[in-house]
Amino acid sequence: MSFPRYPEYKDSGVEWLGEVPAHWAVTTFRRAVQIRKRIGGTDGYDVLSITQKGIKVKDIESGDGQLASDYSKYQLVEVGDFAMNHMDLLTGYVDLSRFRGVTSPDYRVFALRSASEFNGRFLLKFLQMCYQQKLFFPWGQGSAQLGRWRLPTDAFNDFPIPVPPPEEQTTIAAFLDRETGKIDTLVAEQEKLIALLKEKRQAVISHAVTKGLNPDAPMKPSGIEWLGDVPAHWNLTRLAWICSAINDINHEMPDAVENGVLFLSAKDLLDEGTLNFTQDVKKISEDDFLRLSKKICPRRGDIIYSRIGARLGKARLVDTDERFLISYSCCVVRVLAAKASAPFIQRVMDGDMILTEARMRTQGIGVPDLGLGEIGRFPITLPPLQEQDAITSFLSEELKILDSLTDDAMLAVSLLKERRSALISAAVTGQIDVRSLVTALPKVETANV
Repeated sequence: MSFPRYPEYKDSGVEWLGEVPAHWAVTTFRRAVQIRKRIGGTDGYDVLSITQKGIKVKDIESGDGQLASDYSKYQLVEVGDFAMNHMDLLTGYVDLSRFRGVTSPDYRVFALRSASEFNGRFLLKFLQMCYQQKLFFPWGQGSAQLGRWRLPTDAFNDFPIPVPPPEEQTTIAAFLDRETGKIDTLVAEQEKLIALLKEKRQAVISHAVTKGLNPDAPMKPSGIEWLGDVPAHWNLTRLAWICSAINDINHEMPDAVENGVLFLSAKDLLDEGTLNFTQDVKKISEDDFLRLSKKICPRRGDIIYSRIGARLGKARLVDTDERFLISYSCCVVRVLAAKASAPFIQRVMDGDMILTEARMRTQGIGVPDLGLGEIGRFPITLPPLQEQDAITSFLSEELKILDSLTDDAMLAVSLLKERRSALISAAVTGQIDVRSLVTALPKVETANV
């Protein structure tokens, strides 16, 4: 979609900003806002978190996430204040607060110096654009590798900002609120579709590996409440009885090296259904690999199962001959080919049904951590080998369709978000003239966003 450009531009004097409309000014945050540092002094305030979806009231009663021992030392945030996590320019964010409360004393809280000169919504759009496009990043200090790349106070105060006349700021902010609202609605619809497709995917897998492909097959009670009836000709067994090994290395965490053997952890069991073998994975020395691999070394056809924490219950099939090891957060499941098909068992172990069993076996544990013995006791519904292969082939074809639809929806979300970002950037830097939505303009040069 094309929007009109302004009739006349001038050099902003700022390299990354380039030209701005001739009637706009360029100033700094020092001129626009005033940093505030007011300590609450007592408990009882709502505790505010700055997330990439805006400022949220933190639930400090649940015990989830990081909690402070003394919130009286947190700083006050009033309704209408800006609150900014400037300590991490990679994952931090900034928002206008709709709440009165307190936030971390390490964050930056500030307010407009003059509401008659500056529109808070316009300034917020500019600030958020700076995070999204990493415009603050060259001004940062610290250690980006450790997630601590912060924007110092002086750098923040001296950061240049384009300033339209006050009424135009209001027009731009209203335009962006309306247009980004439309985009956000479309994104939400696509994200809902993605969630439904993922539910459908899991349902297809669970039904196939517990009920089979023949809807007319006689059924029998499994004796397991969450499993229900299973085909009468299937066997009910334990995972350990169809495996030659269920093993891990040990709790040792070898040092990382620049070039070495890949050392995967639970986070490397990707949601896409594969294992992460990219250069981002930790590597260990050849000596550590040879020593640790004596206990068990993954090979083609093995199943890698995540046994701990938030990634509990992920199962991925090894389809490579590349050498690698896994951390204690996972274990290797080696299926006996004479008794079961590894691709079929991987589908069983990666489904919601076994995840239910895994969670039951970790109840009461602070951080879920399944022992190897508990994993070996997983109940497995086992069709004849030929039927296992048929189910695996069926799932392969069905999931290709669902995964393709999911990929399309995810691409749509990505394009919509790019469109949203481009629209905000173009509007707050003066690359498009949204005044034409209110007053008719003569035909001028247009810009595509």
